[in-house]
Amino acid sequence: MPLSSVVRGRCRDLLPDGEKIRYLFPASSVAALSDYFIVVTDNTVTVLGCRWFSRHRPSTVQATYPRRTKLGPVELYGSLSPTVTIGPLLLEIDDEYVSVVRAADAEILTADYLPPDPLPEL
Repeated sequence: MPLSSVVRGRCRDLLPDGEKIRYLFPASSVAALSDYFIVVTDNTVTVLGCRWFSRHRPSTVQATYPRRTKLGPVELYGSLSPTVTIGPLLLEIDDEYVSVVRAADAEILTADYLPPDPLPEL
């Protein structure tokens, strides 16, 4: 289910002035049983922590990474929820947000993210 404008506004309030949300998706910590929002802007990837028992109320900035931080690969483990690792956090995401993670990563793909050519021209 897409995130409401109210949730997007709450997330925007925790970002630095002038930052615009490009991608936003909810995630849950596998180990800590905590809920997060991952906000991708033009300059950063920000992890917002949510309040207890309120998955849609971000309250703190847990971590900020440069935009070149890759969010994937998305790990799929059979019947379990897809997971991504951002910094030290192993996060579960809903199936519908896998495409969001892949789209955010596709924007930053450059030659240094691609594997070397196995058959270079001689």
